[in-house]
Amino acid sequence: MRKSLIPVSALLLCVSTASAWAATGTVLRNEKLYSQPSSGSAVAADVAKGTSVNILSKQGGWLRVTAGRTTGWIRLLSVRAGEGGVGGAGLGDVVGAATTRSDPSRVVAVAGLRGLNDEDLKQAKFNAEELARLNSWQVTPSQAQTFASQSGLATVKVTSLPDPKPAKSSSPWENN
Repeated sequence: MRKSLIPVSALLLCVSTASAWAATGTVLRNEKLYSQPSSGSAVAADVAKGTSVNILSKQGGWLRVTAGRTTGWIRLLSVRAGEGGVGGAGLGDVVGAATTRSDPSRVVAVAGLRGLNDEDLKQAKFNAEELARLNSWQVTPSQAQTFASQSGLATVKVTSLPDPKPAKSSSPWENN
């Protein structure tokens, strides 16, 4: 009987201290707390700007948080991790995000590009078909002036780009 109580006691201890392991954060704007990490899911609660939350986990662009007695999902960029008010991006925040010695409980969002890398760019070649497709969208000067005047825009004369020239080959064998 006593041996079976040890795992149960350990589990209860872990559950009761789980909130102590959670990182804290501050809601940056009035936001909704969702039942799932999706804006299409049911709204669990409304959270006011400045509310202190416990950050439990992260999934994609969402944070699972506890606000008061409600647990749910909030957009990652709607929460400033760490203690303190709604102020943001002070020098400490910038330095902490840019160094490897930052607090591991802080959540940092990073935006980047996908798809093109250095090797893709090195392999890029002139594509006459794509250029022709782009040129098919060209409008006449009178069409541009009409659109500009209807939209309240001022017309500006822009000189045309020179016609593209084929790339020079760096291989002496290519022309043989």
